[in-house]
Amino acid sequence: MAGTDWTCSHATMHAWEFLDYEPSLPVSEKSNPLTRDIDRASANNIVRMLQACDTQIFQEDSEDTYQRLSSERVVETIMEVAKRVELILKDPQDSLVVLSGCGTSGRLAFLIVTGFNKALRELNQTSIYSYIIAGGDRALLSSQEAPEDDPKQGMLTLKKVCEGKKRVLFIGISCGLSAPFVAGQLDFCMQHPEVYTPVLVGFNPTHQARDDPMPGCTFTFRSVVQRMQELSKSQKAFLINPAVGPEAISGSSRMKGGSSTKILLELVLSAAHAATFTNMPVTYKGILQHMEAYKQTLDITYAQTAEIAALLEAAGQSLRCGRRVCYLGWGSVAILGLIDASECNPTFGADFEDVRGFISGGYREMNNNEGPLSSLGSDFRVTHKDFLHLVLPSLNDQDTVLLLYTHSDNIREVAKLAHRAREKTSNIHAVYHQVDGAAAEQQDDIDRLCSSSLKITWASSPASGSLLHMWELSTKLLLNAVSTGAHILKGKIYQNDMIDVQVTNSKLYRRATRLLQDAFLLFLCSHCEEVMVSFIADSWQKKKKKSCQATAAHAGRQAGSRHKNTLGETLTTSEGEIMSQHRALETLSIYKLPTPELNQSQSVTHTHLTAVSRFSHQSH
Repeated sequence: MAGTDWTCSHATMHAWEFLDYEPSLPVSEKSNPLTRDIDRASANNIVRMLQACDTQIFQEDSEDTYQRLSSERVVETIMEVAKRVELILKDPQDSLVVLSGCGTSGRLAFLIVTGFNKALRELNQTSIYSYIIAGGDRALLSSQEAPEDDPKQGMLTLKKVCEGKKRVLFIGISCGLSAPFVAGQLDFCMQHPEVYTPVLVGFNPTHQARDDPMPGCTFTFRSVVQRMQELSKSQKAFLINPAVGPEAISGSSRMKGGSSTKILLELVLSAAHAATFTNMPVTYKGILQHMEAYKQTLDITYAQTAEIAALLEAAGQSLRCGRRVCYLGWGSVAILGLIDASECNPTFGADFEDVRGFISGGYREMNNNEGPLSSLGSDFRVTHKDFLHLVLPSLNDQDTVLLLYTHSDNIREVAKLAHRAREKTSNIHAVYHQVDGAAAEQQDDIDRLCSSSLKITWASSPASGSLLHMWELSTKLLLNAVSTGAHILKGKIYQNDMIDVQVTNSKLYRRATRLLQDAFLLFLCSHCEEVMVSFIADSWQKKKKKSCQATAAHAGRQAGSRHKNTLGETLTTSEGEIMSQHRALETLSIYKLPTPELNQSQSVTHTHLTAVSRFSHQSH
């Protein structure tokens, strides 16, 4: 695998679509057949696998099982929601469009809202957009996943944001149709139809919406969806939920789920703006043309596979050495750097210092609801000055610095910061977006300072859509590849599962329990939960000031295969310590839980004990 070019077959590309493929799991939680061996892949092949997964976003209907992004019903719903936004743009008095989500969904809601409000200000128009993120603005930069489980808080936050408004279009984002925070908001909207029109954006079929009870509620997410389906018949509610395929890393909705969220919401809002300010009506053909522009963005970005792989390799080497990766950015592409960095801690169990983002202009440039958050601590100091003061003095050649900018940014400022970073490390890389034919002043100076420069060139006027939106999506894809691939190289992924993730809310708890049960196939679910709860309790005692980590649950997943009834290779602690299968069984005995009996085909072999994550990669 590591030494050969990876290819995928048509059958593998579509395998997840069949009803008998991991039937107990929703699409957003399934494993992707394309990436089953991503833990053993070379940097170049990791990028190829991620490209194949992202391509699934735009796959056309091939089976009757799932509706896709370009399905007729999805496109028509996008059009109807765009027309609702258009009405508010033309008559904004006492009206509001609210985008709300948790984690990555909330961060992208922030990015999109601030971008479109900025566009309105440039046209001397009233800002009509507002965002909500579970946990407040601190969740823009750090993991605050527990608030996702509070439907009442979601409702109260929405009520406060919309106080005094007479017409609200509410767009709730939940990739897995599972977040109680968003469910509470959607329920509130349906209780007040005279003001609110609810829209749900997600990427599972409605019958896969989460059906677990929520604290203090008589409804579940699925029952909310069912009520919305009924209201959608009279266009009093809307659902946009195409299937885009399983994530490259199982359940990591920051990747395809995040990209698809960005695409869908920008399709809606861009169509509404074009209809309002350029007299271009919202049409079916126009939506499809705009989708094609996003599809081309994937092609343009992944045409740089070798260059992305080199960045991934550099970042991975830094993490393996216990060093750091720093994103230094300008404008909205810098915000994508902040978002990507914020996701590494909950996804990979990374230390906050492992991957950090910094933005020129800091909170003034971000324009977030709560303003500067620097008083919350060094983790929230995000300006370039903060980088120079807090990080630069300790940099060395084992650290990776990545510059993120476009030709329209202040290139002189980019060069100046590159010079400062070069005083401490030669491991500097540039990623910049340039319109075809435009020459960025001082770019040659930056190229000389950097180990590599990845230039992505764009047509001066895309066929459809905003060039800035394409730059942003391209940057997101690239950074997701770099941070995910770097952690794969560090050994944080087994097969295509996260094995060092923080169990900080009910969604992650369910996932961890399932993975542990999957690893030890003969266990009852209650036994799996008991193991995990014990680990959570122990971790809480040891790290009272940190989020509880129950990576043993995910390590249990690491110890099993989806396709073999063998016990597995390892458990991994939150610090990345490797423990053998014998240690896993020993742990079970400590908690007085029954251990599965091994038959001949399940015997522990030397291969089983050593073919672990990066260990198996290094053996190639």
